Amino acid sequence: MPVLQIQQLTKRYGAITAVNDLSMEVEAGNVFGILGPNGSGKTTTLGSVLGIIRPDSGSFTWFEGKYGHNERMHIGALLETPNFYPYLSAVRNLEIVAHIKKIEAPDIDHWLELVNLAQRKNSAFSTFSFGMKQRLAIAAALIADPEVLIFDEPTNGLDPQGIAEVREIIMRIAGEGKTIIMASHILDEVEKVCSHVAIIKRGKLLAVGEVGAILSNDRQVVIGADEPGRLREILANLPGIGQISEKNNLLTLQVKPEISAAQLNKLAFDHGLTLNHLVMRPKSLESEFLEITAGK
Repeated sequence: MPVLQIQQLTKRYGAITAVNDLSMEVEAGNVFGILGPNGSGKTTTLGSVLGIIRPDSGSFTWFEGKYGHNERMHIGALLETPNFYPYLSAVRNLEIVAHIKKIEAPDIDHWLELVNLAQRKNSAFSTFSFGMKQRLAIAAALIADPEVLIFDEPTNGLDPQGIAEVREIIMRIAGEGKTIIMASHILDEVEKVCSHVAIIKRGKLLAVGEVGAILSNDRQVVIGADEPGRLREILANLPGIGQISEKNNLLTLQVKPEISAAQLNKLAFDHGLTLNHLVMRPKSLESEFLEITAGK
């Protein structure tokens, strides 16, 4: 079941179009990343579907409309670190959040355990590191046990240890069956955490799908022989070969990681061709992301 459907969403700020005719779906159980450079419209998109920002046109639907106007009760969000009372404990701060949200008998201990703050639950918020404050904010977003969690750049400002901790927590939350929608400009974060990704730039959707299909670890091969046309025909029939381009009598291939240089050399030899050039190198996710967003 789609938990979120966005149809032709557009939001302008004067002459700037922050979100441009955006359409996509998020299925239940996905860890869905919205990936794009700073200023690409990620925060505006999240603010729109949360009802914080009013779009100029288009529409969105949560949970196929089954909760009516109570849909927000089933969504937890962390768009920016909320204000906690500095001299109150983690437990007391979450009790106040629960009271504001009118949640009876919240399972505060469970959420503190999940975000690795159980040992500091009685410590004052003012004694927390920045990473601990961010984890408490995640616990606050979970307090109503929502079906969907929305995070906007959840690792911003964290040190490497804090980033790793937040990533692990997001995976734990997903392991409890919740759907997560996460905006990020960090490719590595999306690749390590998300099951699905939408890539946007200047408010436009460039690609959407499973992370492995959109951002792959394919390798790049530059290969040559005296008969490049024949070599291309031979390689085109090999499973695991993707895009093939030709320049200066050399072929550039995108190949799956399981294809080896020896396999390509043997394939050419078996068809009566001797390779005069063969260079294999990994294709970085960064280069693939830059290819998708280049010139868009």
